[in-house]
Amino acid sequence: MNYGFIIDNRKCIGCHACTVACKSEHEVPIGVNRTWVKYIEKGEFPDTRRLFSVMRCNHCADAPCVEICPVTALYTRADGIVDFDDRRCIACKACTQACPYDALYMHPEFHTAAKCNYCTHRVDVGLEPACVVVCPEHAIISGDMDNPETEISKLLARETVSVRKPEKGTEPKLFYIDGDSVSLRPSESDPNTDYMWSSQSSGVGKFAKFAEQKKAANADKTVPKKLHQIEPRAKKDARRVYDAPGKGILWGWEVYAYILTKAIAAGAFFIPVIAGFFTDVPTHFKQIGGLISLVFLAVTGVLLIMDLGRPDRFLNVLLRPQWKSWLTRGAYIITGYGGLATVWLGASYFEFNLIADIVAPIAVVFSLLTAIYTAFLFAQAKGRDFWQSPMLGIHMLVHSVMAGSAILLIPAFIFESFASLQEVLLAILIVAIALHLVTLAIELTTTHTTEDAQTVAKMIVKGEFSRGFWMGMVLAGNVIPMTLALTLGSTLVPVIILLVLVGLYKAQEIWVKAPQTIQLS
Repeated sequence: MNYGFIIDNRKCIGCHACTVACKSEHEVPIGVNRTWVKYIEKGEFPDTRRLFSVMRCNHCADAPCVEICPVTALYTRADGIVDFDDRRCIACKACTQACPYDALYMHPEFHTAAKCNYCTHRVDVGLEPACVVVCPEHAIISGDMDNPETEISKLLARETVSVRKPEKGTEPKLFYIDGDSVSLRPSESDPNTDYMWSSQSSGVGKFAKFAEQKKAANADKTVPKKLHQIEPRAKKDARRVYDAPGKGILWGWEVYAYILTKAIAAGAFFIPVIAGFFTDVPTHFKQIGGLISLVFLAVTGVLLIMDLGRPDRFLNVLLRPQWKSWLTRGAYIITGYGGLATVWLGASYFEFNLIADIVAPIAVVFSLLTAIYTAFLFAQAKGRDFWQSPMLGIHMLVHSVMAGSAILLIPAFIFESFASLQEVLLAILIVAIALHLVTLAIELTTTHTTEDAQTVAKMIVKGEFSRGFWMGMVLAGNVIPMTLALTLGSTLVPVIILLVLVGLYKAQEIWVKAPQTIQLS
């Protein structure tokens, strides 16, 4: 069996009966939707057409939400339905970033993810999904696509159908008859125009972060309308008339901060230990680096738990792991790194040199994995094209070198016995900053393969994130500290440290936040 949906746009009248039935069947709260109807107006008056498209989970054959979920809360049933178990969900929100179709939302009351589950409780007893039964025009068709006798199978055989974002390779099983690209491709209609629900821009409940951000940013551009004033046509050929509310920035400051603290925890360990393989680095300095690593690794763990909607279930990542998810792999990498760093620090402190020498290279490998594993997690977030860049892992490794060398400058500056290491650390920092600027130039000047990724790059370089990028990240976080390190050397070390860390935080904020502003549905 292989269940799927067909939406026959030749019949849909935009009545929202499917949305209401879904909300009633599953007690879906106001402000979020498992099923919704998107209205798009196409053309110029009087030659216009209004398009209705039912949006929901596509029950993909290769579902990225299933792969990224760290606790198997999302899974594909034997009949092809992508189902969800909210008893396992930790609300890490990774699935919302992985879904290219914006089909998942965070439940404002239960703080877990949720989505269309094909009304499995009805299907299992031989009934059709609630939306199918209630549709007055029979515009929603469900059934087993592998059975040639079903209506859906016959329609797929004789009708021309389209799917949303086939380039994602998810093999969606939600098909549209007479589907129009201006409705199915979110980039073809301007999401920033006013439409029903557009004022609710960032979800509800705990996840309503930055709810008024876009409004405030665009407040000076808003012109009061007269009663019969004709609204100017947007640059796009089609405009939104009715749509579901956007979910906003679901990965917020906790994620920006965690990536930075993780970079510090990795770099503070591997820089002095690796350097010690080639030159004489005082043992006490390495121990300080190890202690700093453990402190920031603990902060990283706290931030990760804080970001969860269900922090009470955080142990599910370790106790009920789904091994394809890089969130699970990352949790084990961080745990392993913390254990190895602790063993190394204890062995080094108590002068068990043989143990320290054996553990050190293994711990270095885990520290490097800690620095870069988030790049693989972001790559699993297929809904965000900008994160699919192969440069992201390089960015994170370079950031770890920058953060580690900057934080190690603190003991080198404070303790006179380590003063000789200042020049070495400054040299490492200068090289890392230079590499960072090169990777930034490659990342932002190379033509990206998708329109969404190109849009994010433009937003960073000359759009709403440009001031933070140029002034905070590039100038304050890279150019000025590198110039100070080259010209004034160790005399302004505290200023250099502060600027580098602030610049790195700004970098994480922009790289995490900007792609999440792209409309997915």
